[in-house]
Amino acid sequence: MASGNGTTGGSSTTDVYNKARHWLLMPSWAILGTFVLAPVCVMLIYSFLTKEFRGGVIWDFSLAAYDQFFFDRGLFGDGDPTLQWTYITIFWRSIWQAGLATVLALLIGFPTAYYIATRPENTRALWVFLITIPYWVNLLIRTVSMKFLLRDEGPLNDLLMSTGLVDDPLRIINTNLAVQLGLFYSYLPFMVLPIYASVERYNFTMSEAAADLYASKWNTLRRIVLPAVKPGVVAGCILVFVPSLGAFLAPDLLGGAKNFMIGSLIEEQFKGNAGNWPFGAAASMILLTLVMSVLLIIARPQRSAGAKI
Repeated sequence: MASGNGTTGGSSTTDVYNKARHWLLMPSWAILGTFVLAPVCVMLIYSFLTKEFRGGVIWDFSLAAYDQFFFDRGLFGDGDPTLQWTYITIFWRSIWQAGLATVLALLIGFPTAYYIATRPENTRALWVFLITIPYWVNLLIRTVSMKFLLRDEGPLNDLLMSTGLVDDPLRIINTNLAVQLGLFYSYLPFMVLPIYASVERYNFTMSEAAADLYASKWNTLRRIVLPAVKPGVVAGCILVFVPSLGAFLAPDLLGGAKNFMIGSLIEEQFKGNAGNWPFGAAASMILLTLVMSVLLIIARPQRSAGAKI
């Protein structure tokens, strides 16, 4: 009779999967360990090595790469340490550029996602398709196209001058503005799609109930809609901020040498035999630590909110 008991049968099946779960997860753990954890460990080891004069590394462990990032010890490295403002400034520029790109993407992405989610169901797929079209083209090609658009003799300046809005071409290329436009353009869909997924699941009868209770549209948005779609907003902000922080194509092609970001700095350290691999690895680990800290700060309130629910 036990065989006819649904609960017993279900428990037996569950026990089988519980015993096998470690083996079932082995392929996933192997892939993550090989392609995620192992490269990070290699980078961590290299950050503690010493640069060889002719390129490459010497297997002599030290903190020289981290010391170089934070402190300036003079031309010959034997002076009194002072803060290395050059790299700290590049790091700070990366943070505020990534933060501003995230804010701009949110300001444009949220209304766009809300608009798409409120269209008739048979047309939403078309709108999502239009949002994802830029990702059919390589990021390098898109960034070069942005450079062509913004250059002094480009279509944007030609349009502005033909309409009489400006008399001389605007100097946009090789400025922070150009970098910001490149980041915003590159990662805007990363903001739109997660928010769209959250808004699409939102119960709009809650907004109707708020309107029946004489709530203004602003109060409805702030107190009902935003809390309901917050997971999508948080996911979108992370997906825009993290890649923007480590971006190097937009700063290199649109910003020039005076608008370096941390991604450009890291890229330069691994070019050719003259590169400084330990310093590049140290800068990468500092960037990774910053990103992980931001993610942990964001994840803590999300975890607390989930526990309360």
